[in-house]
Amino acid sequence: MAARRAGAGAPGRSGHILESFTRRVAQSGYDGTNFSDIAAELGISKGTIVHHYGTKDRLLAALHESYMRRRLAEAYLIMSRLSSPPEQLAGMLFAFMLYQEHDRDATVAFQREISRLADNETLSEGVRLRGEYLGLVRGILRKGTESGQFREGDPNLQSLLMMGSAQWAWTWFDPSGPHTAEEVGASLVDMVLGGLLTRPATAPGLADPDGAVLRIVRSCLADAAAPSEPPATPAS
Repeated sequence: MAARRAGAGAPGRSGHILESFTRRVAQSGYDGTNFSDIAAELGISKGTIVHHYGTKDRLLAALHESYMRRRLAEAYLIMSRLSSPPEQLAGMLFAFMLYQEHDRDATVAFQREISRLADNETLSEGVRLRGEYLGLVRGILRKGTESGQFREGDPNLQSLLMMGSAQWAWTWFDPSGPHTAEEVGASLVDMVLGGLLTRPATAPGLADPDGAVLRIVRSCLADAAAPSEPPATPAS
């Protein structure tokens, strides 16, 4: 029997399997995670995991795809609630760092295994979704340049530099450490926008950890994570 495509967000056993796998990859990496440990934790057989996902690669694909779909939903909310390219880019940069606390297991698991996206055909949908996310960031950069708010530059290179810096945060950021995700995010916003803006004096306002941009980003993450309400039953 063919395994279900991704299992992401699936209720019941499929979702519990993915949650356990995600947590173990965050802790021990893909190579250090096995079906036996997941089965023992959940009190199921390895055959049940195979029934739902087929292979370990398909579980990794489910992790990548579900993670990027959540991040895209949040990114589209951020872009809809912040109006200017500088605000939108600041919002995305704050989100990059808030993910180190928000959805942390999935963030660490995704980031520590992202190099596998390039060489595994099973993970092609994850590659596509990540490309869509990068496309949003690049679109913001282009609009900012066209409007005269950002200095001229290569948006493809700029987006990779930004994403690359955030991608390694899992190796050094400690949620219980001396700096909060908001503080680190504020430094990232100030550093990036201070170099991009044609009026860099406006960067501190965008980077303010008590400012409107961060408040809106927090609301976007909360709203995207909230379960959707079932449709109302028509009156008889």
